[in-house]
Amino acid sequence: MEIHQFSTSLAYGDAISDEILEIQKVLREKGHRSEIFTRFFDPRLAGLRRDYREYKKLSSPAHVVIFHFSIGSPVSKLFFRVPDKKIMIYHNITPPAFFIDWHRILARECYKGRLEIRLFVDKVDLAVGDSDFNRRELEAAGYPRTGVLPILMDFSKFDRPGDPITRRLFGDGKTTILFVGRIIPNKRFEDVIKVFHLYNKYFNPDSRLILAGDYRGLERYYASLLDLLDRLGLRDVHFSGHVEFGELVAFFDLADVYLSLSEHEGFGVPILEAFHRKIPVVGFDAGAVGETMNGGGVLLREKDFFRTAALIDVLVRNKGLRQAVIQGQLRALEKYSRANVSRILLQHIEEVARR
Repeated sequence: MEIHQFSTSLAYGDAISDEILEIQKVLREKGHRSEIFTRFFDPRLAGLRRDYREYKKLSSPAHVVIFHFSIGSPVSKLFFRVPDKKIMIYHNITPPAFFIDWHRILARECYKGRLEIRLFVDKVDLAVGDSDFNRRELEAAGYPRTGVLPILMDFSKFDRPGDPITRRLFGDGKTTILFVGRIIPNKRFEDVIKVFHLYNKYFNPDSRLILAGDYRGLERYYASLLDLLDRLGLRDVHFSGHVEFGELVAFFDLADVYLSLSEHEGFGVPILEAFHRKIPVVGFDAGAVGETMNGGGVLLREKDFFRTAALIDVLVRNKGLRQAVIQGQLRALEKYSRANVSRILLQHIEEVARR
């Protein structure tokens, strides 16, 4: 069987692009012909994809095509017109309200995207979300056949040594709190900073906060965070900007606690990466975060900055509790094993292929 994927872009180091490549590996291992068709691509990945316009020559009702939904792309227009059996993967669109004060164009695009997702309810054979949180959004939009496909991840790539320069720059023994993600308002970086301020002031002055993520395009929001640091008089907060993979691994090497206070997540890949690296995770229960944590880590039902700072202190100092949390995270991670997620993927494909 031929099973191909469509995506607007294939980017280096991007979580969704990594999943696309992993899906292709699984499909080829099972003997299927599988190509990736995109509009944009990172030059480093040029040999791994084909131009989406080429697919018209290959299209067949006997094939299954998988589309990673994105807003307003000509790739989606082609995907929905071909006669192949269709699976759409929805990775979520951030509600526009989070961007209104910071990036009106992005707010408009997210608003349009949440309308656009409703246009295709009768054009796919199966619509899946990478969490049940996302699947419920598809169901609410009117899709008659929905399912869940957790993001297919290669955790082994985090077992290699991190960037030595990064490790040397930050490897001074300070207790390190880490959060990874693009610097956008829904992730509530300001709340992470406020918790760290209390932790640094009242519990552990020999500590630092690393915020690893790109801020390009959201400079106004980034400037507001710098202003907050100035008003709080905080020095040991480090914004990495865009990081290469080796630097990201080094940050995980250095981290003592991973803290997520995001108020909208469709999945939360870095949480599972922290699970794999045996870093205790404290996460606020919003969007798909609780579902992704799967009973592992420490899930916050409400935001109390001082109590969260105190909790971090306990996780750092209490070795027994720390190990218990880590063991719980490793058990939770079994749900996301390559074997389990691959089985779910192949079940979805088989279901669609039979129609």
